[in-house]
Amino acid sequence: MFEKVLIPTDFSKHAQKVIECVGQIPGVNEVLLLNVVARPTITRFWDPVAEVKAAEKRLSEMKSALMVPGVGIKARALTVLEGEVASAIQKVAEDEKVSLVAMGARGKSLIESVLLGSTSRNVLRYGNTHLLIMRYRKLEETDQKEQCGKIFSKVLFPTDFSQPSEAALSFLKGLPDIGELLLLNVVSKGETEEEIEANVAIAKEKINEISSELSKDGMNVTAKVVLGHPVEAIRYEAEMQDVSLIAMSSQGAVAIKKGRIGSTAYDVANFATRPVLILRRSKIALYYI
Repeated sequence: MFEKVLIPTDFSKHAQKVIECVGQIPGVNEVLLLNVVARPTITRFWDPVAEVKAAEKRLSEMKSALMVPGVGIKARALTVLEGEVASAIQKVAEDEKVSLVAMGARGKSLIESVLLGSTSRNVLRYGNTHLLIMRYRKLEETDQKEQCGKIFSKVLFPTDFSQPSEAALSFLKGLPDIGELLLLNVVSKGETEEEIEANVAIAKEKINEISSELSKDGMNVTAKVVLGHPVEAIRYEAEMQDVSLIAMSSQGAVAIKKGRIGSTAYDVANFATRPVLILRRSKIALYYI
């Protein structure tokens, strides 16, 4: 459950949309709006007190406009040096003991693309709290209004059958509001046709077993095994299946040893065109190992 949600905002249209759609996050009953005012590294005149007061005024206006039944809203503004925004977000997340950080894929940058903005990318790479990265395609393409939609209506969960992936799936199935779950395994190894066929057969057996167990628990589950590069296959299936969310473990069988996120999870979150939920291994291991 995501009872306490931190929403960092730079007052961009993407951040504003996350705030508007916070009611779609399952289990939320408390929201903390956070604006981090970054001091430019080269500046002669800068008034941090005035900057914080201005941010607090805008946050107060947001609080007044955000009416979600049963959800308490708090707001906070603070100042840091330029380049320390992501670190400040993570520190607040840890100090406030939030269960989820939810943020837009992009901020105020004038460079529009499917890639993450620098703050979102750094929170993804170095953060230690479950992270929901929201994408709103109409906002990126035009200034059209876009409905919030049900984030968990159709969830794609890529699995490599590793322990972290199993733990993330156990956590995910405990969330309410999941309408449909698509399990996906991407077979990317095999030197010969025989090896590939054997790997596919093993993967199908494993994924069908998992699907069967989830179905017994009352979930609407579809299982699929495909060949290809994991990141590209996940992105392709997300588009073809028109999923509302990609959810995955921060680490899998092969992870970046010196980082907090594996390369596949990082690349999917960075390049996907759908919302992505990254479930941090450190936050679910305590309950599912």
